[in-house]
Amino acid sequence: MKLLWKTNPHCGLEPFLCSGSVYFPSSAAWNPSLHKLSLDSFFRLRSQKESVHIRSIHCRPPPSLKCIVNNAWPYIQGHQGCTVVLVISAEVVENPLIDGIYQDLSLLHGLGIRLVIIPGTHVQIDKLLKEKGKNPQYVGSYRITDDAALEASMEVAGKFRLAIEAKLSSQPSIPLLRRHGDNDRWHTGVGVASGNFVAAKRRGVVDGVDFGFTGEVKRLDTARIKKRLDDNCIVILSNLGYSSSGEVLNCNTYEVATACAIELQADKLISFLDSPLVDDNGRVIRFMTVQDADEAIRKRAQQSATAASYVKAVAGINYVKSLGIGIEEPSIQKENSYTNGVASKTVKNNGPVRTAESEDASQRGQGLAIGGEERLSREYGYLSELTAAVFVCRNGVRRVHLLDATIEGVLLLELYTRDGIGTMVASDRYEGTRLANVSDVPKIEELLQPLEESGVLIKRTREQLSKDVGSFIVVERDASIIACAALLPYHRERCAEVAALAVASECRGHGQGDKLLDYMENKALNMGLEKLFLLTTRTADWFVRRGFSQCTIDNIPEDRRAKIDLTRGSKYYMKKLVSIKQG
Repeated sequence: MKLLWKTNPHCGLEPFLCSGSVYFPSSAAWNPSLHKLSLDSFFRLRSQKESVHIRSIHCRPPPSLKCIVNNAWPYIQGHQGCTVVLVISAEVVENPLIDGIYQDLSLLHGLGIRLVIIPGTHVQIDKLLKEKGKNPQYVGSYRITDDAALEASMEVAGKFRLAIEAKLSSQPSIPLLRRHGDNDRWHTGVGVASGNFVAAKRRGVVDGVDFGFTGEVKRLDTARIKKRLDDNCIVILSNLGYSSSGEVLNCNTYEVATACAIELQADKLISFLDSPLVDDNGRVIRFMTVQDADEAIRKRAQQSATAASYVKAVAGINYVKSLGIGIEEPSIQKENSYTNGVASKTVKNNGPVRTAESEDASQRGQGLAIGGEERLSREYGYLSELTAAVFVCRNGVRRVHLLDATIEGVLLLELYTRDGIGTMVASDRYEGTRLANVSDVPKIEELLQPLEESGVLIKRTREQLSKDVGSFIVVERDASIIACAALLPYHRERCAEVAALAVASECRGHGQGDKLLDYMENKALNMGLEKLFLLTTRTADWFVRRGFSQCTIDNIPEDRRAKIDLTRGSKYYMKKLVSIKQG
């Protein structure tokens, strides 16, 4: 059988091959983790210019254009007019998929998003220096920029600026547009603006090290940047800054990007990486609050004194102290020094992560420099990017997205679908766990229905759900309920039943069930309860891995025993709760 369906390459909803079958993911529910497989398999066959023959096809109906646009429309409206700062890391800039990223940026611009692009350059600068027989030198987050390094920085920055301008100037094919009539707008490319927007000063001599032509961001000309954005242009910033004495200085790309995002008070900072941000189990982390990001940084820093030193070097001793990590303080300087764009009397290396409330108006907009040998080695994963995300979120930027640029269409999938495909760090409430209310009953019923039909859960009527809704806990994401569970207490026996735990199919495998269980355990402890129990026919393994042990029906409270349908053959499991105070 031939596979004939072809879709818009921007929509990200291509058919994909898996175990000899073709699957068509719907825009409403599909597993983004399989998207990379679809590209590796499907496009490899398509590039061979052969018909794709599949023995057996198991597919959902392909989404119609109307369906795709309808699902994306709330996000298209919501993002119109917002300002987004994008960092394209140096590892990604020369990736084969970069042309697709530029096409998607052009599409975003056409959909009304105001874009500022900052390409990374350190990998290409290092390559040029090595070709000339020079060794790149870093101290902390900064490069030591001598004459050769400055020349290489200028060459790479100019090359990338011209390449981006050229890619964004491409126009659609005229034959495709003629049927819609002649219009001058068809013949106009995307407007691109660049210039001396970054004011910088020499980093100077720090701890006896002369950084040469390395610059620190002093301020950005936000008025002119906003004027270019208002004129419907995409703004390109480079890592080059300009001093008041007329010098060109080599600045840190992330310092420029974070300073720009903060000073423009951008709605989003998006960073393109060369792989995803994953947890200890190898699962992509979809969402983090600033507090979650702090905890992840704390965990990594506590595992290694070297990692803790790196966090201190990047974000400053005050931030390390705020994480509760003990580390030797740097020596005190006699006079103020601007390090990482933050004035500090006591921090010798890099300035502290500031909150928006504590920052001085004269300091606002200066960024956080990350980089150096530690980042190049990737020994600590994306610790530096996560630290930068916390920094900008605490300085007024609502959301940061860390995206795997090796996934085609990742930008569109992140911005125009509910669950996205990358990692979001948010300073506001995007996803949260809360108690359910009566208005949630229809959504809870919809979430439970597939599991009830398959026999995993017992059938609950609308009336039963309305009666027990006060016992339900829900995980809400972007106004949609993606998980739920009920905690039914039995105070006399000092225990509670976990019931009706369900996670939306498209959100499974990303820790939502664990989040619900943690919430319920804490709630039970706060109620003075000592144990949780549950009845299950199909999900015992999941609960056993989370500390539940099989028990007999005699361990179940008497009131609950009287209501058990013995014909289901349910197994009984129980878990003893241990408070943090008890260890």
